[in-house]
Amino acid sequence: MLPQEVIGKKRDGDRLTEAEIRFFIEGLHDESITEGQVGAMAMAILLNGMVMDERVALTQAMRDSGTVLKWDLDGPVIDKHSTGGVGDNVSLMLAPALAACGAYVPMISGRGLGHTGGTLDKFDAIPGYRTQPDIEELYRVTGKVGCAIIGQTPDIAPADKRLYGIRDVTGTVESIDLITASILSKKLAAGLDALVLDVKVGTGAFMATAEDADALARSLVEVANGAGCKTSAIVTDMNEPLASAAGNALEVINAVRFLKMEEIDSRLWDVTVALGGQALVLAGIAGDAADGEARMRDAFDSGQAAERFARMVTELGGPADFMDRYEDHLPRANVVREVIAERPGFVAKINTRGVGLTVVELGGGRVRAADPIDYSVGLDMLAGRGLRVDDEQPIARIHASDEAAADRAEARLRAAYRISDEAPHQLQLEKGRIG
Repeated sequence: MLPQEVIGKKRDGDRLTEAEIRFFIEGLHDESITEGQVGAMAMAILLNGMVMDERVALTQAMRDSGTVLKWDLDGPVIDKHSTGGVGDNVSLMLAPALAACGAYVPMISGRGLGHTGGTLDKFDAIPGYRTQPDIEELYRVTGKVGCAIIGQTPDIAPADKRLYGIRDVTGTVESIDLITASILSKKLAAGLDALVLDVKVGTGAFMATAEDADALARSLVEVANGAGCKTSAIVTDMNEPLASAAGNALEVINAVRFLKMEEIDSRLWDVTVALGGQALVLAGIAGDAADGEARMRDAFDSGQAAERFARMVTELGGPADFMDRYEDHLPRANVVREVIAERPGFVAKINTRGVGLTVVELGGGRVRAADPIDYSVGLDMLAGRGLRVDDEQPIARIHASDEAAADRAEARLRAAYRISDEAPHQLQLEKGRIG
């Protein structure tokens, strides 16, 4: 079998066999297939698409390019994945709450991409926390605490890392077939029994339209189930930041206050409880969504979710007193400034992508993969749609490294917010469930 034969077959719109797909992914992994050939195949897939059998075979081949974790635990192994948004720190509360409900959650997370924040970058703000442990430590912490949020190790779906890098420079990132395989190969390599997906749609999501979000959600659910992992998706709104904070240390603070039941953003609560409830149903812990959501609420109300989070932080190298002294441990920005609207009124519309890019420009995200991150910068007190803003209620509060950076952030943030005399209609947070 020759790479050019397989490329030509997909170029002509023909269906690839499982053997042809595995041959190509093995060559991608061991680099016997060139970057040019991989780019050509990615473009052929983008233009001609794949049928469901091909998507499943591609996902499984990428999963099998490295280690597939195997568990021997007294409960189901489950996880969640979000397609990315602004102020989306759900994982920080969801994983320990699921653990408190009797599940095990080895959550392999990613870093920020474009205007969206990354779960790993948030945990890197915690001094000492090891986001890149080896697999043995992942086994140990997950078994002991019930959850471990870490990054992709070199032996988890390594073919995906090379393929993504090539897609990034060949204009093929947008392929739903390749997005599906990229997301699921890493998740399925974690040896999951069940997976719940949060597919975002709106101005702060990669999928801006309902049609695109629905297509991605259906692809992910069908492929994951086809590969043997019980999976469902919830499509949720990202036309405003999910939390009232965006930026790494600030989102950790937001999450700790949520876990301690001190300060909770309502949209964030609703999404976290809904995803957790659905995950517990898939795992067989809850009988239905209402039962699952009640168990999630109990995990937070009882303090068990907070306790699991604290243990996870300590087991992975973070401070033992983190939950009590989190503000002392997390980095602080040099400049903190409130942004007051130019006139009183209601927040009518938010360019959520613009809010995310404000954090990136402050230094809280990356323009290039090698860029360092300032974990202290970002935004909090973010006003949501429908909130009245005036001299006492700001649009947001900026945390910046210096005054010049704060000036640029303020200008960008003002451009992202539209203020009107009347309150807008409320947008439905949950757009639908699939699977």
